[in-house]
Amino acid sequence: MHDYPDLALHIAGEWRTTAETLPVVNPATEAEIGRVPVATADDLDDALAAATDGFAVWRRTSPRDRADLIRDAAALLRDRRDEIAADITAEHGKPLRQAELEVIRGCEFFEWDAGEAVRTYGRVIPSAPGVSYVVHHQPIGPVAAFSPWNFPMSQPARKVAGALASGCSIILKAAEETPAGARHIVQAFVDVGLPPGVLNLVSGVPSDISAHLIPDDRINLVAFTGSTNVGRHLTGMASEHMTPVLMELGGHAPVIVCEDTDVEAAAVSSAIRKMRNAGQVCTSPTRFFVHESIYERFLQVFTARAAETVVGDGTEPGVEMGPLANDRRIAAMEHLVADARSAGAAVVTGGNRIDRPGYFFEPTVLAEVPDTAAVMQTEPFGPLAIVNPVASLDEAIEKANGVPYGLAAYGFTNRADYVDRMVDGVEAGNLSINTLEASLPETPFGGVKSSGYGREGGAEGLAHYTVVKNVSHSIQIV
Repeated sequence: MHDYPDLALHIAGEWRTTAETLPVVNPATEAEIGRVPVATADDLDDALAAATDGFAVWRRTSPRDRADLIRDAAALLRDRRDEIAADITAEHGKPLRQAELEVIRGCEFFEWDAGEAVRTYGRVIPSAPGVSYVVHHQPIGPVAAFSPWNFPMSQPARKVAGALASGCSIILKAAEETPAGARHIVQAFVDVGLPPGVLNLVSGVPSDISAHLIPDDRINLVAFTGSTNVGRHLTGMASEHMTPVLMELGGHAPVIVCEDTDVEAAAVSSAIRKMRNAGQVCTSPTRFFVHESIYERFLQVFTARAAETVVGDGTEPGVEMGPLANDRRIAAMEHLVADARSAGAAVVTGGNRIDRPGYFFEPTVLAEVPDTAAVMQTEPFGPLAIVNPVASLDEAIEKANGVPYGLAAYGFTNRADYVDRMVDGVEAGNLSINTLEASLPETPFGGVKSSGYGREGGAEGLAHYTVVKNVSHSIQIV
């Protein structure tokens, strides 16, 4: 049986341990499987110095050489997919197949950004004879990056890929609950010969690490994925030092189901995607606004498929949904269900913790939920779906936009005019029609309103890791 890895900090090209550690718990069994080191102030100072030195080397490494090294690391990670996936399932609980797909997605982020490394084009601006104006895109400098627990490998990969492809060094703060994915990423780059100090890994008490790194003048960008509340706090901290931020924050994704769509297909695919990662996805389809003419049929099919979801330990064959991350998520789900019920919503299926070891919660469907219920404004971040009827597309768009968030949104329709109205009217950084895929390596990903600032992925993905420099050059004509 595969052993969970020993965890350590990685600073200036060296692994190091600390006296203080925190437990890593398997959420399917509630058993401790490892210990993650708590970085001290001295460790963080060393990481800042290492990132500064690493940046001086990496920024002068040619884009093609950077790209080749990133691809080599991605190839190693692909070769180690089974081992990495086993560690992700152990620390996170998601089914093994989903963990394997996450590893592949993380590799795709590296591979895409490796290609973008050689395409950070500038431009020449037309000018008078003897004068040239040239626009350059240069790496912004050392990055402090913070990745969440829900995707232990692909989320750190996205931050590391963008930074390294742009020529930046990075200090990565991985999630203490799920640190193995980041450890594997760092090991792969060590094995392919990344210069010391370019990629540093720290862990510990999140507030202590952010308070130490972000105010330091050597940090030139803060990249964060996580909750809106924490993102606002980190943005405020960075703004005091005029440090740019890249924020991918929470969502509360609406799904508009129009009367002309294939009801059964939309309901089944939606129920499957809703329960992926136990609903612990910032783009998870959650608020379903279904035209009243097909509402009852959609609710029936959606509920049946949700109730059929196979829940269990991610290592078991056939499991579709694993546990929630911790007991705090269980308490949050119970509160939202109880509040919705008291507001008059119907609990069509689920709504309870599953009586077994681990942090398991039933796939849950709430119907005809009043706008006053907390869950209508609060992202559940769990296996909970809201299915409400609407009388028109205009009403659905109004309901979809009725939250402070705008990360992902979805629509099901075969009418071109409906598509046009959704594209124009839905407030979201990512809108998917007749598909529930919100993000690919080649497409830009990010939110509007309280869902963040900036984009990761696509041709736009390296923009925040670079600065624009205009060079004006007057040439004496002899």
